[in-house]
Amino acid sequence: MQLAVLTSQYPAASHTFIRREIAELRRRGVSVDVFSIRESSFGAAAVDDADARETWYVLPVGPGRLAAAHLWALARGPRAWCRAFGAALTQRRPGLRGLLWSCFYFAEAMVLAREFDRRGIDHLHNHFADGAATAGMVAAGFLGIDWSLTLHGAADFGPEWGPLLPGKLEAARFAVCVSHFGRAQALRALPVRQWDKVVVSRCGVEIDRLPARSAAVDAEPPVVVCVGRLSPEKGIPGLLEAWAALPESIRDKARLRLVGDGPDRESVAASVKARGWQGRVELLGALPEAEALREIAGAQILVLPSLMEGLPVVLMEAMALGVPVVAPHLAGIPELVTSGEHGWLFAPADWNALARSLALLLADPGARATMGAAARARVQDEFSMGPAVDPLAARLLEKDAAAAVAEASGEVAER
Repeated sequence: MQLAVLTSQYPAASHTFIRREIAELRRRGVSVDVFSIRESSFGAAAVDDADARETWYVLPVGPGRLAAAHLWALARGPRAWCRAFGAALTQRRPGLRGLLWSCFYFAEAMVLAREFDRRGIDHLHNHFADGAATAGMVAAGFLGIDWSLTLHGAADFGPEWGPLLPGKLEAARFAVCVSHFGRAQALRALPVRQWDKVVVSRCGVEIDRLPARSAAVDAEPPVVVCVGRLSPEKGIPGLLEAWAALPESIRDKARLRLVGDGPDRESVAASVKARGWQGRVELLGALPEAEALREIAGAQILVLPSLMEGLPVVLMEAMALGVPVVAPHLAGIPELVTSGEHGWLFAPADWNALARSLALLLADPGARATMGAAARARVQDEFSMGPAVDPLAARLLEKDAAAAVAEASGEVAER
């Protein structure tokens, strides 16, 4: 199989799971080419240059390359070109702006299709159900190759892209969800007869490549780390509320380290300064993957205060390192974390419950050790790279396997 993997912006600091999945598929003998609509905007410090060098980018595209792609497509099949334009319009959002963006996605799709054809791509797999998936779906349909996608979280089912999801799922040979919760949302967009085209395939962790745990569970002062974008959906202001609600005797002996950047950075920094927490609550900014993992390895607890999620890879990474977690009882998270066994779950946006959960772990090194060990075993069972990628790999390769069986049967019949 000559597989193309496409997303809207790659590599991104938060998309290490895509890189790991690609590496695992290549280890299994799948030839993978990587495509992205645009280059990463996260900065060189947060992404791997090697990933960027092997990625083929649609944008920026000059008028000459754009015109050449569409002339090629029209020469290849004018009817197919018209059908592709119609397919792009089925993914139109309301209003004139929606129509305009559908035309943009169609324009990008023909640029992609030309490059797919040049490389002999016979299957395209998209990550996320966004505009890149629209362009990918249209390009694959124009070429007559198989197309599939992975659905990750709330954005795929939300008000922007959710209404267009039924058309994408109808066009896909199969779809992958990273959690059973996500699969349940996808099934709502499909007739019952097509439910079997949606499977669960986890994002995985390369356990043997993680750094060694660098902190004792009873280290003083205990460090709580939070890794995620400083953006509204991540709930960082709520974490600061919970931190303020901790008993002073616990809070003053602990440290909170925030790894990530985003639009809320200034307001979060101002809140920390206003509360007089400088030196005890640190904003580290966006870090490369290796440094972020070292921060987790050096912490006693990882906390996630998010207001919306899918199934966060950072929880898997912390648990694989033996770090207990505190996270919201939200979406796919309970499929990974059992409250009281691997850490604590709290009701989303219940900052007092978050404070109580943090206090329990901060005050009890023994509980941190027990929960950390159980957390590592949990990730090894289902969320290491091998078991995580198995369902996706099986779906990708099943057509090749069927073709091989048919070919072998034909040879037997001829003899």
